[in-house]
Amino acid sequence: MNQTDSKKEQGGKGFQFGRTEVIDNTLNPDFVRKFILDYFFEERQNLRFDLYDVDSKSANLSKHDFLGQAYCTLGEVVGSLGSRSEKPLGGIQGKKCGTIIVKAEELNNCRESVMMQFCGNKLDKKDFFGKSDPFLVFYRSNEDGTFTICHKTEVIKNTLNPVWQAFKIPVRALCNGDHDRTIKVEVYDWDRDGSHDFIGEFSTSYRELSRGQSQFN
Repeated sequence: MNQTDSKKEQGGKGFQFGRTEVIDNTLNPDFVRKFILDYFFEERQNLRFDLYDVDSKSANLSKHDFLGQAYCTLGEVVGSLGSRSEKPLGGIQGKKCGTIIVKAEELNNCRESVMMQFCGNKLDKKDFFGKSDPFLVFYRSNEDGTFTICHKTEVIKNTLNPVWQAFKIPVRALCNGDHDRTIKVEVYDWDRDGSHDFIGEFSTSYRELSRGQSQFN
């Protein structure tokens, strides 16, 4: 299980400004949770990212295995090509700890949220025994053509016709206020070992989704 603990450094000392969710059984986690920071062009805003392997439900980080850490500044991320910075993880002597990728995007002033619900019909059967355990992963497109994960649904066990719970999401998290920005949705069959099977994908936009139920939606 992977979890990233993010800290801001001030006056030589750091304070925690957020933790990601925990992702089970993977060496290549793609974290959904985002963090909102005020960016001051004239200031040096130091950041530190600590990565842990979660072994229990304890909130005490000393109870979990430390996997590495990385340092950068907020200006370094914002000023990188595509506002995407890749840093090697260090902190464990004599061991390569992998890399961390940090992306930034200026937030639109859009304050609205949207409530959405999705269902599937006649999905592909992926499990040898039983049906599939499907879940959805939502990505918003970036200005450089890449995609950033922005939401995951819950897993619905043993069905080819899932009805996922309705969820509320800020429009700026979904498309940063751009109603025509591409939203990509991938469908997976959940596996306990983290090797989720890809079922399929589709692309849409907030404008298209906001038209409501129709033969195209």
